[in-house]
Amino acid sequence: MFQKITVVGGGMLGSQVAFQSAYKGKDVTLYDTMEAGLEKAKSLMLKWQEDYQTDMGVAAADVAEVPSRIHFTTDIKEAFDEADLVIEAISENVKIKESFYTGFADFKKANPDDGHTVIVSNSSTLLPSQFAEFTGRPEKFLNLHFAHQIWVHNIAEVMPHPGTDKAVEEEVISFAKEIAMVPIILNKEQPAYVENTLQIALLDAGLHLWVNDIADYETIDKTWMIATGAPVGPFGLIDDVGLPIAKVIMGNNVDTNPDAEKIVARLGAMIDEGKLGRSVNNGFYTYPNPAYEAPEFVQP
Repeated sequence: MFQKITVVGGGMLGSQVAFQSAYKGKDVTLYDTMEAGLEKAKSLMLKWQEDYQTDMGVAAADVAEVPSRIHFTTDIKEAFDEADLVIEAISENVKIKESFYTGFADFKKANPDDGHTVIVSNSSTLLPSQFAEFTGRPEKFLNLHFAHQIWVHNIAEVMPHPGTDKAVEEEVISFAKEIAMVPIILNKEQPAYVENTLQIALLDAGLHLWVNDIADYETIDKTWMIATGAPVGPFGLIDDVGLPIAKVIMGNNVDTNPDAEKIVARLGAMIDEGKLGRSVNNGFYTYPNPAYEAPEFVQP
């Protein structure tokens, strides 16, 4: 059983994974190379406390002490020395991830290590086979992907690579269940997993309509919500994911998507204006009361 969990990166997803793991009784360390990253993660913990109460109906007392059970550190030894499971949740950038995994492998080589630590990536679009050898323990490496607002959208997509030890995969599946996730098991590597393969197709279609001025973003969201009964449209979803992440994902598709460069430019302009998404209460919509949540948004 994985008890000592280290989450690398305290952004939107990393901080959620750390909070949920601590909430379910795991010993959690949140590691970042910069103090500023840790301070951001600490502020997000306060938000997750409020969201658990609102979305899950839990009492304030049930989540009040969760942040205090998380150890925040920039010290690599504190982060990795005794970890059972390391969850990488850093920027969706190949070079940055390669550098992190190489540093992790070098640390483990240079320090006494019984080889038990398993490492997983929360990467949204990149495959575990791209990084397995950099980790220094490819048989103990795979992807474990969480959805935004993991306390509500509680899936954990498990994607091994061909060299992953089956017993390690089973341990990761057990961990997902222990923190109240529903494991989604992939039989083979697939960019964007199951969820994002479906979701990116929706976001891509919405962005295509928007960037080519076929319809404005509210009209696109309204159409999807009325036609399908969904509680949110593609641009509300982009706000949840964060415009910077959406920009990176679309930037990875420039060779296959003729609209990608235009979309990246338009999203980049919004990001330059400080419109990062729900995390800063401003993206395509403003929060906490976005227009699409008003009853009249989908009414005649």
